[in-house]
Amino acid sequence: MNKIAIITGGSRGIGKAVAHEFASHGFNLIICGRNQKSLEKLAQSLTSEKKISVDFFKADLSIKKDCLDFVDFVKSKTSNVNVLVNNAGTFQPGRLIDEPEGQMKYQMDLNFFSAYHITRGLWNYFPKNDRSHIFNMCSIASITAYAAGGGYSVSKYALMGFSKSLREEGKVDGIRVSAILPGATYTDSWSEAGIPESRFMRASDVAKSIYNAYEINEFSNIEEILIRPIQGDI
Repeated sequence: MNKIAIITGGSRGIGKAVAHEFASHGFNLIICGRNQKSLEKLAQSLTSEKKISVDFFKADLSIKKDCLDFVDFVKSKTSNVNVLVNNAGTFQPGRLIDEPEGQMKYQMDLNFFSAYHITRGLWNYFPKNDRSHIFNMCSIASITAYAAGGGYSVSKYALMGFSKSLREEGKVDGIRVSAILPGATYTDSWSEAGIPESRFMRASDVAKSIYNAYEINEFSNIEEILIRPIQGDI
């Protein structure tokens, strides 16, 4: 029986690359995202290439109810979860002192609380002491604040703290937890920035790093993966 990987924000960018990576290793997938057509297209592509199943759910994970609805959807599809990749997130530029009202809350809701709600909702579905693994998509901004990304940095610091605490709690049940800290990665959001693509990392490289961390000996846990472009941060 194929193992199950849950990926939030899985229809584009790093999440999409993670979906392709786990599909290539025979995982069945349950994915959520905001764009129904993108989800359908990805599911069709993956199932035509591999003998796997792909279930998908349209959700805005900045909304708690959507997070809980996605948890219920996952539970309706499987009785256990082997891998959870909390990837959903957004970057909105701005300074803490004058960013638009509500911008901090939005980024906290999507970048941090979505992972919090979904992980809590699925915790009892992870098999104990059986290679269960949670990956939280943090950021370079989890350890180095962005001058023009105050709310984003705060939300990613929170996600990093969540990962560290969850790691301690997971030890008891043999559930592995890893924080992923990528630097600038080329996705659609960077396509019009006027910066050469060669200046960025590839989303597929982040995805491969995640799978490699999953694949190591079950008695080991890679707690943090820090990846930067060869020429440094942008």
